[in-house]
Amino acid sequence: MAKVAFIGLGVMGYPMAGHLAGKGGHDVTVYNRTAAKTEKWVQEFGGSHAATPAEAAKRADFVFCCVGNDDDLRSVTTGADGAFSSMKNGAIFIDNTTASAEVARELDHAATEAGFHFLDAPVSGGQAGAENGQLTVMVGGEQPVFERARPVIDAYAKMVGLMGPAGAGQLTKMINQICIAGVVQGLAEGIHFGKKAGLDIEKVVEVISKGAAGSWQMENRHKTMNAGKYDFGFAVDWMRKDLGILLEEADRNGASLALTALVDQFYKDVQKLGGNRWDTSSLLARLER
Repeated sequence: MAKVAFIGLGVMGYPMAGHLAGKGGHDVTVYNRTAAKTEKWVQEFGGSHAATPAEAAKRADFVFCCVGNDDDLRSVTTGADGAFSSMKNGAIFIDNTTASAEVARELDHAATEAGFHFLDAPVSGGQAGAENGQLTVMVGGEQPVFERARPVIDAYAKMVGLMGPAGAGQLTKMINQICIAGVVQGLAEGIHFGKKAGLDIEKVVEVISKGAAGSWQMENRHKTMNAGKYDFGFAVDWMRKDLGILLEEADRNGASLALTALVDQFYKDVQKLGGNRWDTSSLLARLER
């Protein structure tokens, strides 16, 4: 059993911290900007809660974090009362936020200077994956640090991989989002075309899902898309945040992401329809407006 802290109890962080306490059996201290949520978490899972990130991180062997964006991440790490001010020597900070590779490298440098370790470890699998402890974790950092942290990360993961040095986890997550964007747009257009052609979408998917067109998105989202229901997964606002990060990275490294940039604009159209909190499969709604 390790002494663990978890910063950020959103839809992902709340169950992830729960798995660290339950399945992992660790002594977990949590911090969240909304104190009521930390109190609720402690009532459900045990452990304790802290008033600041610094207080949560003090004496912890592993400090996990899952917040909204780069600014949020800097606030809870190097900001006032941030976790980096109290991390003990040799401890490991594991960031599950989907953020930029730039901030990952920045925080890795700050951690090294202060005598502890940093891993950027964004996740994929959505709210359901977090609740079921079945997330895919893409890690950037040093091999020995990764090996120490992996058994702890395993509490909420089905797949954990070291992708390279600091920032490599975030870069891998960017690729994940690029691939998802293209697949969801293709599925949305396929369903849209099938409806216009007067076909039975369920019958169509039953057949084509067994061939090269099959995908996780098709298997898990075609029914709700066909029904026009879009409250089953990762929100459009968060997808646009992720796409913005990776498109900025593409500008820096010279990658050509024409399709991804186009899908980002399609998601902007969905936001204009009021779909900010709809899930990413709502690209179909744009075609049916």
